[in-house]
Amino acid sequence: MNLVEDRIIYHGDHSSVTEFILSGLTEHPELQLPLLLLFLGIYVVTVVGNLGMIMLIVFSSHLHTPMYYFLSSLSLIDLCQSTVITPKMLVKFVTENSIFYTERITQLYFFIVFVIAECHMLAAMVYGSYVATCNPFFYNVIMSYHSSLTVGINILGIIGSTIHIGFMLELFFCKTNVVNHYFCDLFPLLEIYVSSICINELLVLSLSKFNILTPALTILAFYIFIISSFLQ
Repeated sequence: MNLVEDRIIYHGDHSSVTEFILSGLTEHPELQLPLLLLFLGIYVVTVVGNLGMIMLIVFSSHLHTPMYYFLSSLSLIDLCQSTVITPKMLVKFVTENSIFYTERITQLYFFIVFVIAECHMLAAMVYGSYVATCNPFFYNVIMSYHSSLTVGINILGIIGSTIHIGFMLELFFCKTNVVNHYFCDLFPLLEIYVSSICINELLVLSLSKFNILTPALTILAFYIFIISSFLQ
């Protein structure tokens, strides 16, 4: 049996995949070390930059404002999102490009959580800029609920990710365990299922409109208001 078949356990007419192969990484050994060093350097810069931003805001009392609170939250989300993907990817440059089923689900779950949270956090930051520009006298009153807003954003990420993963767990019978990507992203994983994924695709489309398109339109609208305020 080949590499793919060795990792599929057959149960009657269905198959349960216990391990997946990530084929998005390079298959050329001579490129593994340069790519490892490149992505490791990028990850180190990301970690140092975000941690530095968070520590600077935490330990500088004059930065304890709603806008910097949002900025520190965004840095934390970006740090967590990178950590979900990059360390596992770096390991795969020096080991076999495989990932277990539980690892796949866990990585995808937290990746979706942080992607959704980041989109809404950017919208919240632009809203804070809009309030500071157009309603400066009421800024402290309006933005006094910034902690609750941040909690709500994280809850949206958890709910959205739970819905995606919940419907994905209902799928069965993978036609292969080879994932054509360098990490466990949503669409590359859906492509390996034989069972119907129409509901999952409709779910992705619907939630994407809410979690990506809505924040994007919100950001655009607030920037229009800010520019209009400056022109006036």
